[in-house]
Amino acid sequence: MPATINPGKFSLPADAIQGECRRLDRAFYDRPAITVAPDLLGRLLIHATPEGPRIGRIVEVEAYLGPTDLAAHTSRGRTARTRAMFGPPGHAYVYLIYGMYHCINAVTGPEGSGTAVLLRALAPVSGLDKAANGPGRLCKAMDITLDHYGIDLCSDTLWIAEDESPRPASIVASPRIGVDYAGEWADKPLRFHVDGHPAVSRRPGKKRTR
Repeated sequence: MPATINPGKFSLPADAIQGECRRLDRAFYDRPAITVAPDLLGRLLIHATPEGPRIGRIVEVEAYLGPTDLAAHTSRGRTARTRAMFGPPGHAYVYLIYGMYHCINAVTGPEGSGTAVLLRALAPVSGLDKAANGPGRLCKAMDITLDHYGIDLCSDTLWIAEDESPRPASIVASPRIGVDYAGEWADKPLRFHVDGHPAVSRRPGKKRTR
């Protein structure tokens, strides 16, 4: 049965849940990362924490296309770190940067493809006091850590859902942030964000290490 949330249980700001809210199923993720990425915009990331649900609306993502994508972690092959990214779709690939910031990806495509979508920014919906722009801030705001590595995003702990809000009217594709080391792959328009949304993180051109 799909997970549902009653909007009446929460006190929500402008990005409030509208209508019925349903968890995305496995088939949603079992598609190419470049297809899943823009389709995640406007969806809800939900974490059922002991203190109550934390909910944010996804407004920025980046697609990583597998071993041939020199910006993807899987370009280095299957390792202990990238095991989840080579696993079945609809699971979380969580990693640490700078020894202190967590980042979360939704694994996509058929098992073994090594593709995923990095979640970069959220607008607050419930349990968040401000926008979470940048993947490290996103995980901190949502209380996502390495403990969530490999977790099933079709579970009742951490998941992505859709409500009845209109799909984003305008989606912008641009180069990913902080992957200058990846040669021509750094310039590919694989970052997607909701045009003009105030929660979107800083623009490409300023370095950030993935």
